[in-house]
Order: sequence, then structure tokens, then C-alpha cells
Amino acid sequence: MERPNDRFPSVLRFATELVAWVGVPWALWSHSWVLAVLALVVLIGLPTVFSTPGDKANVIVPVPGAVTIALVVLHLVAAVVVAWTTWPAYVAVVVSVLAAATVFTERRRWRWLLSLGRSPAGRRPA
Repeated sequence: MERPNDRFPSVLRFATELVAWVGVPWALWSHSWVLAVLALVVLIGLPTVFSTPGDKANVIVPVPGAVTIALVVLHLVAAVVVAWTTWPAYVAVVVSVLAAATVFTERRRWRWLLSLGRSPAGRRPA
């Protein structure tokens, strides 16, 4: 299976990640600056270090497609939760719509990521 063209889904995914990167530390800062920094390190660091071969040009630690999907879902959930708990309702609605649109547009990429482990082209060398 060939990697789908995901230019538009990537824009939505990045916008949602940006909301999580800004919102989660913002929400945690008043409780603990250490937690805020740690959350930012987790949200940015995990997808940087762990990625699926074929999905990114530079892979530091290769992981199955399901892990990449889980990291995207982590960002989606974090963005929606922080929006509803920290910001006005109209912003939370916009973030929720953005997250739903991201899930909708990511479906082809997620199917492709899940198929990598099942096809000979997607298998990593031993």
C-alpha cells in the first residue's frame, strides 16, 4: 500500500498539535511549572523520538504504526480537554471541530500506518 497524500490532513494535525502544545502547559502552569514543562517535553518529545519508518524522513526510534496513531490521539484528546477546561466554550467548540476534522482526514493515513506491519514493504529489516 502506498503512502497517502496527506498534505491537508497534516495541516489539521499540526494545528491540533499546536493547540495541545500551547494549551496543556498553559493549563498546568498555575499548578506547577515543572508539570507544564514536563507536559511540553512529552507532547513534543515523544513524536520526535518515536516514529514509524516510512512516515517520517528521519526515524530515531522506530515504532509500529499503532504507536504513531496513539501519539496523534494523545494530542487530539489533550487539545480538546484543555480547550474545554481552560478556555471559553466558543474556543472549545472550535478546537473540538478541529479535532473531529483531524480524525476524519487522518483515516487514510491511519489505515496505511496500520498496514505497514502486514506488508513486506513496510517491514523493518531484522
